[in-house]
Amino acid sequence: MTGDVGVLASGGCHIFSGCGFPAPGLQDFNWKPFFSIGSFHFTKPILLAIVAALVVMVFFWAAFRKPKLIPGRMQSLGEIAILAVRDQILRPSLGRKGDSYLPFLVSLFFFIYIMNIMELIPVLQFPVPSRVGFVWPLVFIVYFLYMYLGFRHQGLWGYFKTMIPAGVPWPIYIILVPVELLRFFVFQPFTLGVRLFGNMFAGHLLLTIFTIATWYLLSLSVGLAYAAGSFLLAIFVFLLETLVTLLQAFIFTTLTATYIASSVEPAH
Repeated sequence: MTGDVGVLASGGCHIFSGCGFPAPGLQDFNWKPFFSIGSFHFTKPILLAIVAALVVMVFFWAAFRKPKLIPGRMQSLGEIAILAVRDQILRPSLGRKGDSYLPFLVSLFFFIYIMNIMELIPVLQFPVPSRVGFVWPLVFIVYFLYMYLGFRHQGLWGYFKTMIPAGVPWPIYIILVPVELLRFFVFQPFTLGVRLFGNMFAGHLLLTIFTIATWYLLSLSVGLAYAAGSFLLAIFVFLLETLVTLLQAFIFTTLTATYIASSVEPAH
């Protein structure tokens, strides 16, 4: 961590030592760069994002570089991972004909999940999507694919027609058309990105607050009871985040599959 959290961890700041509680905040999501090239700064979140991508690529390469009829341990894990995304995310939205999109959805799901779960891994201890700049490129990729498939399968005019409900009295269209266009082009991509960012940001902040509070309240006095309570809350948030990290990757990928389905077949 950076800022006050780093000072607290390296010093002896406790509730009765005369120092105030260094509350975690936005400063704890900023990192000193490892190196800089002009205006580009290579920081820990960038490194973690690269590591997450490498983990996904190396894992599936190792699992399927020499596939066997009777799979070994690594291939079995890879098959379970792929089947989980196929059966729980892709097939409910796209059916069997959507299997061509499986590699994209598998890559997207596990890339997001690995970046999320880094929050709970010692030393790493930071969820990359808690920096919103890492989320918007994913949203852009999803929405570019969303629009491209819509125009490809339905045509320009046909795709725009699916955005506006039919059978509405024409005066209502004066209000309905701009509202629906805003929903498709602004609100949907905005909420897709903010949902992932907001949950990972809030979870990391809560975990940091209770961890630091445990250290700050720790003393051979009444503060020990408060420290124990804060520690239990930190454990609770940690366990909750193990679910949230998976759930947010699942939601983002499921919405992506839903968008692809609506582009390929408007009936969805």
